Amino acid sequence: MTKSAAVLGTVLIGATFAGTAGRVAPARSRGPQEQRRSGVIRVESNLVSILVSVIDAKGEPVADLTQDAFELSENGVPQKIERFEAQTNRPLDLALMVDASMSTFKDAKIETDAAAHFVRQVVRPGDTLGVFEFSERVTELADFSSDVPQLQAALKRMMPGSGTSMYDAVVLGSNALKRRTAGRRRAIVLVTDAGETTSYSKFDDARRTAIASDALLYSVVIRPIKSESGRETAGEHALITITESTGGEVFILDNLEQLDAMFDRIDRELRTQYVLGYYPNPGPPPGSDRHVQVKVKAGDVVRYRKEYFTAGAPE
Repeated sequence: MTKSAAVLGTVLIGATFAGTAGRVAPARSRGPQEQRRSGVIRVESNLVSILVSVIDAKGEPVADLTQDAFELSENGVPQKIERFEAQTNRPLDLALMVDASMSTFKDAKIETDAAAHFVRQVVRPGDTLGVFEFSERVTELADFSSDVPQLQAALKRMMPGSGTSMYDAVVLGSNALKRRTAGRRRAIVLVTDAGETTSYSKFDDARRTAIASDALLYSVVIRPIKSESGRETAGEHALITITESTGGEVFILDNLEQLDAMFDRIDRELRTQYVLGYYPNPGPPPGSDRHVQVKVKAGDVVRYRKEYFTAGAPE
């Protein structure tokens, strides 16, 4: 069923924490803690989980790394990796957000054909995908599902609009993923010309909400004009900042014929990722802004969520 989406305001930044996305509770010691009250055992944990992508010099994802290939620190202090997992087979929830503004709709058939191919390629048993279009508003065309024909049919229902609500699309896609079942990977693939014009949400709303959703953002920017002097670049720069904040990647295309190759690369990367989990030591104080650093000893490029706030931070 088609749903017009109302976009909410700012959401707290965060990382995955004991099944609660968006906030990491402060703890006085490393590891789980047990409290006995009225015969009930409550287990508290401040495990921080970071999803990591490793890319080689050719731009290809690197598979089969072991735990000792990684170094991790928080606010400059080295941390012990307590949990390590290759994510290749973990189920995926993905929000596909497609720009339907008039500036991109003239090439809509190429865009939707490439997106339909991507849907068929990326959705595997146990995965779900939701389809959204955005112009002056954001509309859900298909709820999260593994029904590939239904998802592809939804792409054909796209209608042109008069604006580009790019920030609203990031906020709505992030919030939709945040409501999905915990313990699954989350990603947003956003296809746009990055010409932000009509969002109710602001830049920082989109950035914070994307980080709090624990989703990777992959932004595919189609440039109708190659020269920066002939187009509005503020939206591009803003989208690059939001994308890098989540640990995702921006792909800049000069024409839509490059879409298939970019979708293929995103699909390969989504199947070749790692989870690093650690208990911050020393335990962070409440309401603090924490910065995470991950290195790979082999010297490859590593992408990951670089920031989280502990509980008690102002929204």
